[in-house]
Amino acid sequence: MSEYHVGVLITDFDPLRIKRRWKEAIAGEIHIPFYEVDAHKIVPCWTASPKGEYAARTYRPKVRRALTEFLEEFPKLKRHPFPWNEDACEIDWRLIAGSLEVNTSVSEISLITPGQRAAREMLNHFLAHKLARYNEMRNDPTLDGQSSLSPYLHFGQISAQRMALEVEKSTIDPVSKEAFLEEFVVRRELSDNFCFYNSNYDSVDGFPSWAQTTLEEHSGDKKQHIYSLEQFEGAETHYVLWNAAQMEIVKAGKMHGYMRMYWAKKILVWTETPADALRIATYLNDRYELDGRDPNGYVGCAWSIGGVHDRAWPSRPVFGKIRYMSYQGCRSKFDVDSYIQKVHNL
Repeated sequence: MSEYHVGVLITDFDPLRIKRRWKEAIAGEIHIPFYEVDAHKIVPCWTASPKGEYAARTYRPKVRRALTEFLEEFPKLKRHPFPWNEDACEIDWRLIAGSLEVNTSVSEISLITPGQRAAREMLNHFLAHKLARYNEMRNDPTLDGQSSLSPYLHFGQISAQRMALEVEKSTIDPVSKEAFLEEFVVRRELSDNFCFYNSNYDSVDGFPSWAQTTLEEHSGDKKQHIYSLEQFEGAETHYVLWNAAQMEIVKAGKMHGYMRMYWAKKILVWTETPADALRIATYLNDRYELDGRDPNGYVGCAWSIGGVHDRAWPSRPVFGKIRYMSYQGCRSKFDVDSYIQKVHNL
């Protein structure tokens, strides 16, 4: 920094533990102003709420009110008054890649094109062909009804604010528009809230007290099948539907949101403890999902296994009062056989 006379350093906000440690380490080594800006979402995490929220119903009115201030069009870029006169060095990406420890055992995903331009094309396609029917299509894994933009958001190739602005401008059915904004703004930003204010976001200690209690009460319940991490990873369970969901993330780098909930809940049924279930679900999610290592993923696993942002339901074996999802429930919502065939054809 001293070589180029850098006067200030600006970083983006991220609520996850590892990113916060990186920034703390950097802050201790520099002697210039260091600012953190929350462009990860629309409403800055600490502005939306000063505390961890119990559920979407407590967070929703806060973030909705703040949207009137923060959901505004980006200002046009201005030319800097002081030009950069030095030549930019060409980056040798092969040299950089060679210095990293890259696990090549996970195959590259060829079903999605990376980059800012591809992200914008995907958004335009969603607005033109999917948004109008989003409310009726979003929970059916056999339909291509979701935006499929989460990998682009995760890697910063499109911003949440740009997506929300374009959805707001659309003239489609307001029911579908509201359904999308509920998932995209309220639920997504609630995930950041949870990870920011709860240091145990990836542990059973982060589950609400009622969930920890009910899971402990049912810790001795009999389980017919117990699978190892290797069996889960290889899609070697006795449930063809679960195996298909696992193979979807291996082949496509993503899994339909409804299936991800079912997938995680079955891991709870087939492991010794909730801690094992959360560890395995988190590992598989972060290893294979293109949007893994993201607050949405941690909260999705914690919701499915530990009742985070949910309420207590009628008690049943293994789950206790955690919300239950079943194979028959899936059959009532979508064509299970078509989904399995769809994954097989990937």
